[in-house]
Amino acid sequence: MKVDVYKRPEQAGMYSYLAVPEGRPIPQEATNIDWETAEHNVDLDQDNEPLLGLTADDALQQISDKGYAISSVHNKIRIGPSV
Repeated sequence: MKVDVYKRPEQAGMYSYLAVPEGRPIPQEATNIDWETAEHNVDLDQDNEPLLGLTADDALQQISDKGYAISSVHNKIRIGPSV
């Protein structure tokens, strides 16, 4: 499945990620957050490595259940130098 990925800054240089099926808008319940584009047209496949804190199985299940996937608080990704 192809997805578009968005990110939002969290504390301590960490990011949360949101994945939606390619070409679909961010769902209304998630639009109150200032999401920035991270990547477009990403292949979310069970044979690939986890995508920015989202495993394919978890992300595909979340997309099936609610139309989007969001990284867990335990899977946040640090970008940049450690503080």
